[in-house]
Amino acid sequence: MTPSLAELWRVYGRIGLLSFGGPAAQIALMHKELVEDRPWLEEKQFLGALSFCMLLPGPEAMQLATYSGWKLRGTLGGLIAGLLFVLPGAAVILALALLYVNYGTLPLVQAAFVGVKSAVVIVVLQALWKVANKALTSTTGWVIAALSFLAIFALALPFPLIVLVAALYGAFIWRKAAEQTPDITLPSHGSSVPKILIWGGLWLAPIALVAVLDQTFLTQIALFFSKLAVVTFGGAYAVLAYMTQTVSVEYGWITTPQMIDALGLAETTPGPLILVTEFVALLAGFQHSGYGMMLAAGALAVWCTFTPCFLWIFTAAPYVEWLLNQPRLNAALAAITSAVVGVVLNLSIWFALHVVFAQITTTPFGPRPVFSSFDPMPVALMALAAILMLWRKVSLPLSLLICAAVALVIALVI
Repeated sequence: MTPSLAELWRVYGRIGLLSFGGPAAQIALMHKELVEDRPWLEEKQFLGALSFCMLLPGPEAMQLATYSGWKLRGTLGGLIAGLLFVLPGAAVILALALLYVNYGTLPLVQAAFVGVKSAVVIVVLQALWKVANKALTSTTGWVIAALSFLAIFALALPFPLIVLVAALYGAFIWRKAAEQTPDITLPSHGSSVPKILIWGGLWLAPIALVAVLDQTFLTQIALFFSKLAVVTFGGAYAVLAYMTQTVSVEYGWITTPQMIDALGLAETTPGPLILVTEFVALLAGFQHSGYGMMLAAGALAVWCTFTPCFLWIFTAAPYVEWLLNQPRLNAALAAITSAVVGVVLNLSIWFALHVVFAQITTTPFGPRPVFSSFDPMPVALMALAAILMLWRKVSLPLSLLICAAVALVIALVI
């Protein structure tokens, strides 16, 4: 069944507004809307599309929405689906960032954020558990995860390098069966060249513009978030520690506590979690030179984060069946996914240390807390968040709200 454009707007608009809870919940919502509630996609088509999107860098849920829209109504359908998945959350992030820069330093607001940060630690641990259960199905997978953790935690190796090494190992060493390619005809490349030129040009045009205008700060924003768009295998959690190290240490755009606040706020909005990049850019732009730069940096970050997704989807969509039957490519993806487990473990420890301890020192073997700066309140709030989300199965937005409210009450009482 081919839906009308009006139906496409209505259904994908609802998906965009209701897509809370991270990729698993978002994918489940799309499955309900596109497979269960209406005969737009068959189960096999949906699962194949999901596998394809997991091969790509970037937010898999947003790319699944874009691909399914393309499958139903071509390029226009893909644009409608992808934009409606991202824009509602982007608008909410902008509103939250404006509130944050005006009221985020107030003592009571900071107290509430202690609750949000504590809950975020549990959210990341929950993500770690889900990824590990899915990825670590062999001894080799466990070894890759452990080595990736040591590489980023103790040696501070960059995330893109870890992804590259894991992919090469998976493709050329881990699985010898990858040598054999199934007998599936490779589609013609003729139609891909215009798509690469158009979407690649759209992606690069703003970068070239700010570079020509000699806007050093905006050029750094554009280049950094474009690089993130290429290496975000494994979802937003996998690159958060790398992003934080770069924006807070290398560039000095925001502080580490502000980065944790950004993730907490991004967790409360619909749309892909990688929208945290927009919040970071908005905050960095404001601190650089006020509201004008804030809006420019935020818009540039959104453009450089999500335009590549349309490039990947519209260029590679005709090759889905062929790609899904390449053992070497799937072996590389399996190794990357195992590496992501180690990276997310590093992020979990990093977040927990910065929430529980006021002071963290850097050593040659990773971060070390100053034990005299220990704060017991975040530990109690983490326990509350774990009870709410892991035991009582309370929704993420409500859990964040409850933890923030409890932290606020404690601050008022004490």
